Amino acid sequence: METTTQAPPAEAVNRDGLWPMPPGPPHEERHFTQVETIRDLIAGAAEGPVLPFAVATALAGSAAGRPAILLAGLAALVAGALAGALARLLAARDEAAHYAEERRREEEETVEYEDRERWEVAAILHRYGVRGDALRLAVDSICADKTRWVDFMMRFELDLKEPDPRRAMRAALGGGIGHAAAGLLPLLPWMLPLGGLAAALGSAALAAAALGGFGWLKARGAGLPTARGAALGLLTGGIAAAGAVLVARVALG
Repeated sequence: METTTQAPPAEAVNRDGLWPMPPGPPHEERHFTQVETIRDLIAGAAEGPVLPFAVATALAGSAAGRPAILLAGLAALVAGALAGALARLLAARDEAAHYAEERRREEEETVEYEDRERWEVAAILHRYGVRGDALRLAVDSICADKTRWVDFMMRFELDLKEPDPRRAMRAALGGGIGHAAAGLLPLLPWMLPLGGLAAALGSAALAAAALGGFGWLKARGAGLPTARGAALGLLTGGIAAAGAVLVARVALG
């Protein structure tokens, strides 16, 4: 049986011709890992334990004293957190600069190549099934306002969204804080009155839990297989620790 969509009552249509949103699921519902601040914290935390655990493990294997292990581990933690925060800051700023440059280019092209840009709007709408008089009216409506026209091209031709101007600092702070907090975990056993072997095993257990757990969360937030994310986190920490131990043994003979 063919179904048809009934038009809303005339009194329900607002002045712009768009009727109210019908009932349905929450429009802005999101999982907590999709919140940008949480995602930044998790991304930083997924990287945080790698360097401190690798350095502490290497020094523990070389029979270094507890103060040296803690000092080196904390130095690696601070260096890693600062490097990660700076990398996120620069990446966010590069993204904003790229958007600004592409928008400037689109604004110029709507003036210098107006007919070609109007055709590109029509081509995009045509792919979505808009035809005939409706297509011409839609193109005229979009292109009647320069800002709306450029917004449309940025979104549907270039697939770019305008970055939040505060995004760079938030990404840097979130990633750096997450990195530092998680990086402390493999160092905690070395701060407790434990024997060398117990501290090393505790450090490995906490590092493995952090790398696997945060790798799982990072993958979940990105919509990727969570088991793969956890496994990659563990693999990254294991390779880093093994490499650090190997270098320490070769250097110390």
